[in-house]
Amino acid sequence: MAVEEPGVEEVPVSFFDDPHPDYRRWRELAGGAHRVRILGEAPLEGWVVTGHADCRAALADPRLSKNAATEVFDRRDGSEEGPGPGRALTAHMLNSDPPAHTRLRRLVQQAFTARRVAALRPVVEGHVRRLLDEMEGRGPAVDLVRDFAVPLPLAVVFDLLGASEGADGILKAWAATLSGEEGDGEVSVDTAEALVGHIRALIDHKRARPGDDLLTALIAARDEGDRLSEREITSMAFLLLAAGHQTTANLISNGVHALLTHPRELAALRADPAARTGPFIEEVLRHESPFSIATMRYTTQPVTIGGTTVPAGEFVQVSMLSANRDPAVFADPDRFDSSRPTAGHLAFGHGIHHCLGAPLARLQAEIAFGALLARYPALRPAAPGARPLWWRNPRHRGLRTLPVLLG
Repeated sequence: MAVEEPGVEEVPVSFFDDPHPDYRRWRELAGGAHRVRILGEAPLEGWVVTGHADCRAALADPRLSKNAATEVFDRRDGSEEGPGPGRALTAHMLNSDPPAHTRLRRLVQQAFTARRVAALRPVVEGHVRRLLDEMEGRGPAVDLVRDFAVPLPLAVVFDLLGASEGADGILKAWAATLSGEEGDGEVSVDTAEALVGHIRALIDHKRARPGDDLLTALIAARDEGDRLSEREITSMAFLLLAAGHQTTANLISNGVHALLTHPRELAALRADPAARTGPFIEEVLRHESPFSIATMRYTTQPVTIGGTTVPAGEFVQVSMLSANRDPAVFADPDRFDSSRPTAGHLAFGHGIHHCLGAPLARLQAEIAFGALLARYPALRPAAPGARPLWWRNPRHRGLRTLPVLLG
């Protein structure tokens, strides 16, 4: 049995069935940060920040550093590599502060342009049609997570990175690792380590056969003589894969779950998809934020958060999932209502680390929801009333499985 340290609240794995009551309780406690240890598939420890104002401030506070955060955690943990995938995959924007972050984001933004994202619309539409056709072949009962929500963003990321002839074997191995066929269906330590070789092989392939794709653009990116190192290209490819895969899969599955459990929302969206899809997506992002807790940050000096002083050298866990249900900002926050104002939600973060891939995630969700509802007017849960099964990972809020009947 784990021994709870004084002042540290140990949170059992049952937390993942419904974390919102605990987040509500932490928001209502005095002080803006509380020491917790959340158990589960990827245990998390640190000072959790839950209120919207405190979370927004923390996400933009330069005293909460992300610079080599994985390595800092390793040293505190006393291990050589720690819980991360190793240093081969950590030289990216979310593991750095300015000026390194500024440099990396500037170089990556050259490749991740609005034009490139907009050009992906027909690509996304093609993948959605293909996946829906394949689901019909398996129907009428399918697992929407396994058969649609996960493979869609994987296929889109592969296209973004340059799925071309000769790369098929690399990408199939990559997909098997992330889909759960050979891995665990999440970007965990084991999965990340298994991906290193696939990513490096794809980079070598793109160097030999460049194309009009993001990975080729990352390899070629220049800024007054500056360029990404080999480790930085590998890390950025991994980051784009991880962020693009899990967050979008969770957004799609959480959105379908919301529709199936809120008949009025489903009816409203069917009645006027052009007007209602955008607000619906924003409410999914607010109500059940697919990225629950922001990536690793640590204090470089004592920082006062909502009246609580966090000492230097401590890890701070900023909960967007909790911030987006703060009644100080969103009235009756536990109620799903796509007609409410959602401006100011923190689902994609805030400040210099605001998610670069947010437009692509929204694009995929828009196309996915529209196509699902148009093709399956009788889409319904395969087991009405069954308790949803969520991933037991504190950083991600998404369904492990979502059985549906296509109708």
